[in-house]
Amino acid sequence: MNRNLGIILIIAGAVMLIWSGISFTKKEKVVDVGPLSVSVDKKQQLTWPPYLGGGLLIVGIIFIVSDKKRR
Repeated sequence: MNRNLGIILIIAGAVMLIWSGISFTKKEKVVDVGPLSVSVDKKQQLTWPPYLGGGLLIVGIIFIVSDKKRR
């Protein structure tokens, strides 16, 4: 169990270190008058700090090492 969780955390941490965030487009209605509607695409970004990815990587390594010591 700890080994699988450790592998998942290592992968997630590495991905978070490589990509510091994701961006996406959200469609938002600006005007809605009868049959006429105007919408605008707004670009939004979700970012996370790099130390979070590093922390997940370290915790994943600790899980794998602790699982090997138990065996």
